[in-house]
Amino acid sequence: MAKTYRVTGMTCGGCAKSVETAIKAVAPDATVAVDLAAKAVTVTGVEEAQVRKAVDDAGFTFEGAA
Repeated sequence: MAKTYRVTGMTCGGCAKSVETAIKAVAPDATVAVDLAAKAVTVTGVEEAQVRKAVDDAGFTFEGAA
């Protein structure tokens, strides 16, 4: 099941790619879709705690469920 989370601090395509890469690093089989305009990321196949840590470690702010 897909879950969407708010992520702040993303300002460009490079930021979006960094978030995607960070999440895929902890869950290689996850599906990750970053919506830069909405400041959100939608994922499947990865736990919320893993998403939170990956986003925070990449230098962005995990805001929780969108």
